[in-house]
Amino acid sequence: MKFSIDKKDNFAIFKVEEEKFDTSVAPAIKSELLTQHAEGVQNLILDLSAVKYIDSSGLSALLRGNMIFGDTGGVFIIANPSEHVYKLLKISLLDKVLNLLPTVEEAIDAVFLHVIEGELREEGDEEENFDD
Repeated sequence: MKFSIDKKDNFAIFKVEEEKFDTSVAPAIKSELLTQHAEGVQNLILDLSAVKYIDSSGLSALLRGNMIFGDTGGVFIIANPSEHVYKLLKISLLDKVLNLLPTVEEAIDAVFLHVIEGELREEGDEEENFDD
């Protein structure tokens, strides 16, 4: 499986460099998502710009990524899906469950917004505890 990972301070960009996101690559992608999370990545942007086709095993990997990062307060964003991939996500109603954005730049902005909102929530919780 071909992919690249670009780690930043608050997030990582995981770019799948395969045209088909199917049973031949989905298990390796799931594994890599788990590895990234275990290595401390809290927020992940999955760049699907090279992916032209996705099957049910690929959709399962996307849901797994959403669960891995979302369950620990992070965010999992799918960026730059092709028209075919986007249509399949929409038909399967996964566009209601997954964070989908048209560009990596918008996904980066969404990660920063998520981080800021988390920090503000923490400050609010601290103030409530302090007032008690």
